[in-house]
Amino acid sequence: METETALAHLSELAVSYSLSVLGAIVLILAGIIAASVLQRWVGNSLRRFPNFDETLVRFLSGTVRYIVLALVLVAVLAQFGVQTASIIAALGAAGLAIGLALQGTLQNVAAGIMLLALRPFRVGEYVDASGIAGTIEEVGLFATELKTADGIYILAPNSELWNKAITNYSRNALRRFDLAIGIGYGDDIEKARKILIDLAEADERVVSVPEPSTFVGDLGDSAVVVTLRYWTATIDFWSARFDLTQAAKQAFDKNGISIPFPQRDIHYVPAEAPKPPAKPRRAA
Repeated sequence: METETALAHLSELAVSYSLSVLGAIVLILAGIIAASVLQRWVGNSLRRFPNFDETLVRFLSGTVRYIVLALVLVAVLAQFGVQTASIIAALGAAGLAIGLALQGTLQNVAAGIMLLALRPFRVGEYVDASGIAGTIEEVGLFATELKTADGIYILAPNSELWNKAITNYSRNALRRFDLAIGIGYGDDIEKARKILIDLAEADERVVSVPEPSTFVGDLGDSAVVVTLRYWTATIDFWSARFDLTQAAKQAFDKNGISIPFPQRDIHYVPAEAPKPPAKPRRAA
């Protein structure tokens, strides 16, 4: 009798647990399928936005997938009668502790998400973020890789870049430059201005709109500063600057326009000769 009761009890447990196992398998399979479907849907939806970074798309879609899988795990544990409330509380406490321990890292991740979403700079652009300057090599979730003009590698935390003003020298299509050259006070100002304008108009890298212009920018101590203002494509900025500076010097030399050195007039005022001491008077 006792044996029959035990067998009946075991059969009930077997049936009960088999149903739980079957339900857990169904939940796991359904959860994996749902996680994959949601991951693809989020990824495809985000890719519809122009200029949305692929790294951020993968991060957000992967995050959605892991959230769904975590919910499925909780549901499977509940299927076997496990008290999930305590597990969720423990996971929350562990997550809080991990978040406090990785506060700086999470801050970099948040800054990386904002940098990838707003795109203040892209790969290949030259930027300066309050002293952190270089060409962008790669933008990651934790840090950004840069290369300076002299080939030095920089790994900058994203929080450092996000919390500072960013100057992007490559973003706009055109850049302006003022080529200021000092000429002598006795030289012909109009002739110097015409030479500079002719140089700018002859250079194919100088755009016609806005058109180049010249003006007297300053009256210095030893020179009249004549300025050529012109615009070029950003990619041609440095080459045009170097070439036009050299061409301006050669053209001024050829046309007899001087570029004076700093000068200062010194007036010498001789001091008065010392007077001879007065002779003492003799007593009468």
